[in-house]
Amino acid sequence: MKKLFFDCGTRDATASLGFLALRVMVGLMMLGGHGIPKIQNFQAILKKGFYQSEVFPLSLMSPQVGLLMLIGAEVVASALLVLGLMTRPAAFVFGFAMVVAAFGAHAADPWFSGGPGGSKELALMYLIPVIVIILSGAGGYSLDAAIYKESKRRRW
Repeated sequence: MKKLFFDCGTRDATASLGFLALRVMVGLMMLGGHGIPKIQNFQAILKKGFYQSEVFPLSLMSPQVGLLMLIGAEVVASALLVLGLMTRPAAFVFGFAMVVAAFGAHAADPWFSGGPGGSKELALMYLIPVIVIILSGAGGYSLDAAIYKESKRRRW
């Protein structure tokens, strides 16, 4: 279990610097641009009508619970990405929220923006780096690397 949560992947300095930049930029953009504004406008978002999934078991959640789960993904998971703590599980939660946003809330919207209304594009643009983080790990410059000090380094 410790390996799943805290394995940082590569410890190569150059690659780790790239993963650090990716994690911090994506995490801060989501946190500042989407997560914190949702906390500030919680009631207004619910009043406007928040998306409720039709897919089981997500269909069992009320809009309030769904919005709280989304805020958790956009705030907590983003903060964990920035810190590089429990990076892969946090990236999975973040990515799951982006899949629900793209193919649930924006299911009827076009793939790319350019017209009135929303599109799947932004959610997919957040999903792409999250997939990279899930596959590669946090890198050597993360709290995961400080917590999980493996005696044998990977050779791949």
